[in-house]
Amino acid sequence: MDFLALDFETATSRSDSPCELGIAVVRGGVVREVRNWLIKPRDWPHFSPWNIAVHGIRPEDVADAPRWEGIWEEVAEVLHHQTVVAHNAAFDMNVLRSTLASHGLPHPTFQYFCSVSLCRKVWPGHSSYGLKPMCDLHGIRFKHHRAGNDAEATAELVLRAVEQRPSLDMPQFLLDARVKLGAFYPGGHRTPGGKLTAATIY
Repeated sequence: MDFLALDFETATSRSDSPCELGIAVVRGGVVREVRNWLIKPRDWPHFSPWNIAVHGIRPEDVADAPRWEGIWEEVAEVLHHQTVVAHNAAFDMNVLRSTLASHGLPHPTFQYFCSVSLCRKVWPGHSSYGLKPMCDLHGIRFKHHRAGNDAEATAELVLRAVEQRPSLDMPQFLLDARVKLGAFYPGGHRTPGGKLTAATIY
C-alpha cells in the first residue's frame, strides 16, 4: 500500500499564499518519511491574523525560507506519478493549482483523492469528518494545523481506513470504497467529480 498525504498552510485567504507544505510518504502500508517545507509567500511579510491564529506561523518564521520556485522542483519530483491524499482535498489542490498558475509553472502528473470522502464511506454516521475529530476517534495524536503533522495524521487515518477494507493496493481499495479520484496533468486538472479544467498561466 503506497501513497502520499499532503497538507498546505497558507499565509492569507489567497489560495496562492502557501507558507508551509507537508508530505507524508507511505510505502508498504507504513509512514516511512514526513517531509516539511516552510515557504516564504510572494506577498511576504503580509500574513492574515486569522491564518496566524490557526497555524501559528508568523512572517518572521519564514523570513529566511525559500520561495515557492525554490522548492518546487523537489516537490514535483516527490509527487510525480503518485497517488496523493489530502483531508478536504479541494482546499489543498486549489492551493497547489493557484500557486503553480501564479508562478507560471506547469502541472505535474499525479492522481489524488479526499480523505474526508473516504471517511464518510468507511465510517458513516458521524457528525463531523474534520481531521481532528476523525483522528481523535481513532487514537491518532498530532499537533493540528502544522503541515507535516497534518499530512502524517491524514496518512495514518487512511491506513486505519484500509484496515476496514483490506486490499493489495491503493487503486483497488479506492475502487472498493467507491472513492473518486481527481488528477493533475500537464495542461489541466480533473476534479474527483470528473470536471475538467485547463491550467492557467498568469
